[in-house]
Amino acid sequence: MKSALRVRTVILSDVHLGTSDCKVREVNHFLRHTRCEKLILNGDIIDGWQLRRGGQWTKAHTRFVRIILKKLEKKDTEVVYLRGNHDDILASFLPLDFENLSIVEEHVHEGPAGRYLVLHGDVFDTVTKNFVFLAHLGDWGYRLLLRLNRAYNAWRAWRGKEYWSLSKAIKARVKEAVSHVSNFEEHIAQLARERGCTGVMCGHIHTPADKMLGSVHYLNSGDWVESLTAIVEHFDGRYELVDFVKFARQFPLDQPMELETGEETRVEASELEA
Repeated sequence: MKSALRVRTVILSDVHLGTSDCKVREVNHFLRHTRCEKLILNGDIIDGWQLRRGGQWTKAHTRFVRIILKKLEKKDTEVVYLRGNHDDILASFLPLDFENLSIVEEHVHEGPAGRYLVLHGDVFDTVTKNFVFLAHLGDWGYRLLLRLNRAYNAWRAWRGKEYWSLSKAIKARVKEAVSHVSNFEEHIAQLARERGCTGVMCGHIHTPADKMLGSVHYLNSGDWVESLTAIVEHFDGRYELVDFVKFARQFPLDQPMELETGEETRVEASELEA
């Protein structure tokens, strides 16, 4: 069995380190089992909003940072970190460059398939941009919904049923939410056209996508709270939206001992080699 997926580029976003809902064990496993020439971290990797409210930072969250630093130390991976709205504290310091690490507001990725505009996407969210209080209120409501989701799925697991996302189902059925996603995608695609780009990659709305919007290839990397998805660019220029459930079938998730907090108690050898 292969030890790692080898691709030209990996793009992921919305990890939300510092929150209890971050699927940090899964994203760490994904990063340990991928090798790429370029890693794009497209915003909201660290959730500064939640950390300011107390948050939850575990050893597994620190492990994520260590995996990235290990890739930088080897100097065979270029890392591009884009500011999101939850890590907006970076906005005052951008752009920053440290050898093979760049921290920027937006980025143009050039590959065999053409130029792709990369940005988190919160600039097109009117509430996030202009009504910060409402954005924080909405974030609080979303976290409450995720807590309800955990309780609901604990009950489903007790009854022998598979995981089902209550929060994703609600968002998919609310007309305003569906309309918001559609408007967001169209605005992002229009910006890509204006910049003369073949496609666009973003995050922010936690809705993974790989589709054509007119002449623009629209990619959304989803999140590591519910969707557990990322985008990879293969060496032939083909882009693929990778779902962690399918990824774990090819690269099985180890089962380390866990504390009651869900924090891993040992460091795997594969991590040290990442």
